[in-house]
Amino acid sequence: MQDQPTVAAALDRIAPRLRRARTRKGVTLAGLARATGISTSTLSRLESGQRRPSLELLLPITAALGVRLDDIVPAPRIADPLPPAPPGDGRVLVPLTRHQGESRAHKMTIPARDDEPRPRTHPGHEWLYVLHGRLRLVLGSLDVELGPGEAAEFDCRTPHWFGAAGRGSVEVLSLFGRRAVRVRTRSGGQ
Repeated sequence: MQDQPTVAAALDRIAPRLRRARTRKGVTLAGLARATGISTSTLSRLESGQRRPSLELLLPITAALGVRLDDIVPAPRIADPLPPAPPGDGRVLVPLTRHQGESRAHKMTIPARDDEPRPRTHPGHEWLYVLHGRLRLVLGSLDVELGPGEAAEFDCRTPHWFGAAGRGSVEVLSLFGRRAVRVRTRSGGQ
């Protein structure tokens, strides 16, 4: 599998792609200049890599040539800024917030296991939203199962445990705040 180019390399690849698209369509620089309103010298510098491309220039060019923008501009490689947390009990935590502040968001994948629930307590407030699979939540004396699209919110000082219900894994969004601040939702255009 070939790596995607970096941003700088992607910019370097635009010039020859522009020239190739224009010549394949049988359009001269002067003809493209008339069709786009961009000067012939600017078009020439774009195709030779002497002028940095911008969307303001590329959009009318691609429209006039009848090509897609992504045919001209290769996607740059963007490294995942937040690598997954190392697994402990098989759970995979992918941080969705960059800062380590009071509130944090994670996407969590929890594998199916036969472990007995071990409820625990700690300061904070948690909100869980099931993306895929089934989640078993033990919260105080409650023992419930949640499916995709269902959510739970609780004070973490209540003894709690959650894991995959059944044989398959479960994917969950988790919002956690150190302070016992509840998640506020809006609905109905408020």
